[in-house]
Amino acid sequence: MRIEDYELLYRLENTFWWFVGMRKIAATLLEPFCPRAGFPRRVLDVGCGTGGNLFWLQRYAGTGTVTGIDPADAAIHFCQTRDHQSVAKASATELPFRDSVFDLITCFDVLVQLPGTGDEEALREIYRVLRPGGIVLIRVAAYEWMRSSHDDALGTVRRYELKSLTALMTEVGFCPLRSTYANSLLFPAAAFRRLVLKRIGLAAAGSDVQPLPPRFQWLNGVLTRVLAKEATWLKRRQRKLRGGLSVICLAAKPAAVQGSQEQVLTLK
Repeated sequence: MRIEDYELLYRLENTFWWFVGMRKIAATLLEPFCPRAGFPRRVLDVGCGTGGNLFWLQRYAGTGTVTGIDPADAAIHFCQTRDHQSVAKASATELPFRDSVFDLITCFDVLVQLPGTGDEEALREIYRVLRPGGIVLIRVAAYEWMRSSHDDALGTVRRYELKSLTALMTEVGFCPLRSTYANSLLFPAAAFRRLVLKRIGLAAAGSDVQPLPPRFQWLNGVLTRVLAKEATWLKRRQRKLRGGLSVICLAAKPAAVQGSQEQVLTLK
């Protein structure tokens, strides 16, 4: 990503409809297994970008700490501008922490950017530093056929389907707790824009994360409410969305092994 992309992310991350709405969806999936707490938890955000999610994650850390890592100097700079104290320059494939120290780890749209077998390597590192019984929330971009200039701008190497992400996480050793697509209601419009309008020059190339024109600022609230409706629908644990722009998998590191059954603890 270019420095301009980080500047734009820094400006939009707290208010732009996609970031706000996707945090609502993440909270819906996460809180039954990792409720907000007044006691200490150690939380890690792998690939924290400009730090917009670090303050949000504090609700799950309680009186504990939220740590962010990112390999980009620009990302660390903007995190420090937000006054985040616990951030470090590091790669997702080489986490600078000892084994089994974090209670909750999040990783938002990072695996898609890691070349080669980097996604598996990062998941193995996340598994290593997560404590037994700990929770991980992974989000990635969906469907390889949705590739467009948006991916080129963000450095996307790969996209996933629900089955491929959950299979990879299971292979690493995680016990999936819940998985779903997300950003489903807006998916047809996004697909038409990326696959048709961009290719014929009727929509701007590059990242879709752009400020809305002044006369369309009212859409920010509308689109936020669309994602909030998805979050509400997903509150019932047995529900999942069958398609969308993102794939989300919530999983646990097994807490213990009794015979042939792996026991997973909820972070109460």
